Amino acid sequence: MNIACRICDVATRLPEKPSVVFALNKSFYTFREFEERSNRFANRFKRLGIRPGMRTLLFVKPCLDFSIITFALFKLGAVPVLIDPGMGLPNLLNSVKQVRPEALISVGLVHWVRRLKRSFFSSVQVKISLNRVGGSTHYLYDDLLSEASTFSPLAVTPDDLAAILFTSGGTGIPKGVLYTHGILNSQTEVLREIFSLDEHKIDLPGFPLFALFTLAMGMTSVIPEMDPTRPAGCDPAKIVRNILDHKVTFVAGSPAIWERVGRYCVAAGITLPSVEQVVMFGAPVRAEIHQLFSQVLTKGDTFTPYGATECLPVSLTSGTEILKTHLPLMQKGLGTCIGKVVPGVAIKILKTSDIPENELWECAPGEVGEIAVQGAQVTAGYFDMPEETRRSKITSDGKLWHRMGDVGRLDQDKNLWFLGRKVHRVETESSTYFSIQMEAIFNQHPEIRRSALVKLKVDSRVVPGLVIERHDRSTRMSTDFYQELLRLKDTEDFTRSIAHFFLHSGLPVDVRHNIKIDRTRLSSWAQERLRSS
Repeated sequence: MNIACRICDVATRLPEKPSVVFALNKSFYTFREFEERSNRFANRFKRLGIRPGMRTLLFVKPCLDFSIITFALFKLGAVPVLIDPGMGLPNLLNSVKQVRPEALISVGLVHWVRRLKRSFFSSVQVKISLNRVGGSTHYLYDDLLSEASTFSPLAVTPDDLAAILFTSGGTGIPKGVLYTHGILNSQTEVLREIFSLDEHKIDLPGFPLFALFTLAMGMTSVIPEMDPTRPAGCDPAKIVRNILDHKVTFVAGSPAIWERVGRYCVAAGITLPSVEQVVMFGAPVRAEIHQLFSQVLTKGDTFTPYGATECLPVSLTSGTEILKTHLPLMQKGLGTCIGKVVPGVAIKILKTSDIPENELWECAPGEVGEIAVQGAQVTAGYFDMPEETRRSKITSDGKLWHRMGDVGRLDQDKNLWFLGRKVHRVETESSTYFSIQMEAIFNQHPEIRRSALVKLKVDSRVVPGLVIERHDRSTRMSTDFYQELLRLKDTEDFTRSIAHFFLHSGLPVDVRHNIKIDRTRLSSWAQERLRSS
């Protein structure tokens, strides 16, 4: 089924229900208006030359029309290409060149960039702008109401390509992940099931793409007052006002957003009585954030689904379960509990390897290794990147498995525990150390905001080091603080191997969620500091 048929169905059943709402001025479209407007867009796109299967690069800021345009492309059978604009201009341009888009629908600024950087956009045949920019670029809204308000979505198979979503490139080059209509439908159903979502719920997505799923379920989606490319810079007062004004029941996005919101609410004595689920994804969530919301939510809970662009969701746990059951083990460095696998997903822990594999070399029960997943949500590969696809996929007994690039373990109750990215592990002559394992011990210090395990070379030997960001951002290593670090170092056998400590004023993080620490970059930084000391 074409994923856009879900909007058609909701518009038939609930025509006057609000679909997308702009929180700032409370403007909105009903599902009937959403359906009719997306049909007008689909007819216009077809008339301007966008065809089924055409890769269509979409750069539209969060607004009432973002989801409507996306579903119009789904109806047409075109393939929206979604690249995170926050990844930086060089990565963005290289991603555009790699995916070779045939059409471009964007705000006017991107068209000016296209004209200045023509070689990166040379494949674009159809150019459409949300602003008037002249030349051969069509203005999206020219006489839009003259277009027919009816359109029959293209009939598709589950394996037909629906969209290309780019990874952020946090631990490698950005890659275009191939999404089929079958995968989008499967994800919608799994998310509906694990969060008990239906048309009576109201969504506020801190990550704009999440609205595509909730709208497909018939939920109202409230566009928050924030820049989604800078979640860590959001104004928590505005987010809280959006939630309270619209009686939002379901919120989702980076932990960087919800940490700010949680702290703001606790400091101001504010509760969020309508919210049933605070869903945080993109990086491990500290127990402190769950504790904040235990004071803020009067009838809800926090949730941390685990997954990646290549497969989402994989597993799920709640803040209540973390705080009541798993926290003591997490504080001992056993990893972050990310819960049990969701319906329809199978999981294996594989022997850790940095090379492509064609066999499922499984670990012994309880052993740490690379997480691999199989199921209806698993994507088949990357657009025109056969080597990257080969590195991340394994076919066994006719089933496709995705190597997550994360290391973890399964406990005796089949809970999945995350210990960090595979690329961030530190292998020495005598042992292997994992980022989440090491950092958990030191992050409990009241003056430490976060820390990062790094790989150092000392006299041709690999040794682990730790880079620390204090709450006060100080880079002065006082004698007292250093002695406290040494005491923490001696609390566990695996932390005694840390050879060097460094203070950093602000650890570098990923562009998408503003919370994944760039440990590879920090390793180079720490090595240089060590060399110059």
